[in-house]
Amino acid sequence: MLFKFTRFTLMLSTLVACAVSARSQTGFNGFSAGNIVVSRSVYTGTAAVLSKGQPLPPICPATAKCGTATATDSGDYPSLNSTNNVFNNNKADGSFGITSPLFLDQLTPAGTLVNSLSIPTSLVTTSFSSKSEVAVNLSTDGTALTFMGYVAPVNTIDVSNSNTPGAYDPTNPAGASYYRAVVQVGANGAIQVTPTNAFSGNNGRAAVLANGAYYMAGNSNNGAGTPLNIISTAGAQLALPGQTYSTPAVQIGPFLISQVINPATGLPYLPDKAGKDSNFRGLTIFNNTLYVTKGSGGNGINTVYRVGNKGSLPTVANAAGTAITVLPGFPTTLANAAGGVSNPFGLFFANANTLYVADEGDGTPANAAAGANAGLQKWVLNAGGVWTRAYVMQKGLNLGQPYSVAGYPASLNPAPDGLRNIAGKVNGDGTVTIWGITSTISANGDQGADPNQLVSITDVVANTDPAVGAKQTFTLLRTANAGEILRGVSLTPVAGPAPTANVPLILSAANPGSFSVSPGSVATANGQGLAVTTSVTTGFPTSFAGTSVSILDGSGVMTEAPLLSVSPNQLLFVVPLAVAPGTAQVTVTIGTATQTSNNIQISTAAPGLLTLNGSGLAAAEVVQVSGGTQTLQQAFTTNAAGATVPAPIKVGTGTDSTYLLLFGTGIAPAGTALTSVTINGLAATVAYAGPAGANTGLDQVNVLLPAKLAGAGNVNVQLTVEGIAANPVQITLQ
Repeated sequence: MLFKFTRFTLMLSTLVACAVSARSQTGFNGFSAGNIVVSRSVYTGTAAVLSKGQPLPPICPATAKCGTATATDSGDYPSLNSTNNVFNNNKADGSFGITSPLFLDQLTPAGTLVNSLSIPTSLVTTSFSSKSEVAVNLSTDGTALTFMGYVAPVNTIDVSNSNTPGAYDPTNPAGASYYRAVVQVGANGAIQVTPTNAFSGNNGRAAVLANGAYYMAGNSNNGAGTPLNIISTAGAQLALPGQTYSTPAVQIGPFLISQVINPATGLPYLPDKAGKDSNFRGLTIFNNTLYVTKGSGGNGINTVYRVGNKGSLPTVANAAGTAITVLPGFPTTLANAAGGVSNPFGLFFANANTLYVADEGDGTPANAAAGANAGLQKWVLNAGGVWTRAYVMQKGLNLGQPYSVAGYPASLNPAPDGLRNIAGKVNGDGTVTIWGITSTISANGDQGADPNQLVSITDVVANTDPAVGAKQTFTLLRTANAGEILRGVSLTPVAGPAPTANVPLILSAANPGSFSVSPGSVATANGQGLAVTTSVTTGFPTSFAGTSVSILDGSGVMTEAPLLSVSPNQLLFVVPLAVAPGTAQVTVTIGTATQTSNNIQISTAAPGLLTLNGSGLAAAEVVQVSGGTQTLQQAFTTNAAGATVPAPIKVGTGTDSTYLLLFGTGIAPAGTALTSVTINGLAATVAYAGPAGANTGLDQVNVLLPAKLAGAGNVNVQLTVEGIAANPVQITLQ
């Protein structure tokens, strides 16, 4: 039990500080009928988040092709006073992105701000520059909004290409694991988050609630191969609200290009990269039928698809056998063709015979002004059941024409390239109003980070005359500020028969990708209105300022949980040792109100390691042993920009030894015998695994660093307890 109880107070303080830092929500009083909602994100990273020269990707397993790339720019957003641009790092790291907070802005139809719902970062975040994310959809009954995000802390690097916890790909260089999640928001602003293992290696783009299920669209696979467990998480997916975190992805279909006849040969198209034919992004449900679009990537067919039979939504039972087909009349040209390729995104049905399709353009500056497909396409269904394109509306979009943004470098000024997500409303006079989010082109390192725009247009539903359609003009309603992006748009929800309830998201305090929490471990309850104050507690009370947490375990026993800290958006508590393994219910009581989360899994081990930054830097210490002398060092330091960065660890050789001291939770009950560690893929000796202090929930693992790792540089540390992998962390060895 060498070096037990080292620096316990420091590590416990780190854990509590992370918990109480979650951003609070104030001032939102609900959505009103007749308005629109726009999803928005604000970049909050700084040079303290990412340092120039830092290895990228930061958490790359030894089983992947990691390379030696480093950050070319710090985490600072582009400004008028610096040439630094954080988004240039995607040239060094193809998986690059930094998570950021989300907001739902309620606007009048003319674009005037009514109010804004801040989504707590303790629940979900988005990847700031990932342009295809955060479509907002209204449920088919009109009572809820849904969108997708990540169960990941704000300012975390490379989350959008990470694995999901239930679908791990060892060849993925973005080696961490984070849930994708469906966020459901009621008319009163209440939030429920449902984690899913869909879209491993890529992002979930859209979700809609219908018939008690979530229908989702997205992509997968960031690794070197096409393993079935990864590609089956792509495309159209289905999840159930409140499902257990370990629930496998439920794929609908999938679609394969071999289903389509190549007009040049009269034979089916030859298969291409498995899983990428179903790289879907736009999604809508009309007349109980699911439709999706594909409009990016070099595989498959960029077009509009129907999922299943008309009038019949897939279920969990029949999802795998559901056919996905190209809508008759829509393009069947391969995405890698030399020309004539569309880039469809959002969809809106004005009626059964009129479909509006957003096209975002091809992202090439030279093509933007002359693109024939970009903008808002209008399609009509003829008597033979074939869709034909009536016209494309572009007037007023100012395609290819740069615009300025206050405080933003002129050299990066974006220009509209088309439309991404759209929403529509059929008016009583036979017209339809469409609101859309623009796509952009620019000299930015990642065009997905450009400040983009919200526009609207009104069209006559019955019109099919291109000359009339060409006269319809877009109106600019809003331009994102520097440091902002606009993503999705929807009509506002209306209240259902009963008020929507907040549902707290229960997570391991150290590992948000864990399937479960374990007795004796530290956990978090995340949501809204969980406490009336923000405070770190003393003495492990089971109630503080009117807030308490109780756990009803699978044996039917209710136990009160000791609290470590409270805040409106996050509670930190210790799962009592008496809680039985199995499925539990966690209830947060705030005064006379309660919030309850069901289907929480309690397991004997739920390992998680504490980290200090968005790159997965281990909150670790080092003991150097030379002769009879032991020297304690930190495995981290702070640089001139205020960033917490690795402190290179000198690996002992010969008669000298170096021990790495890791801190986390959910580890102790297994003990040393059932705990293993690999460093850069090499097995290391675990000298101790157990409590770091009495009755605190904080655990410690002491690991002997193998001498052969001297000079290895940035390496992954993977802890496994009872066969369950913890979140990987990184250290630097010299």
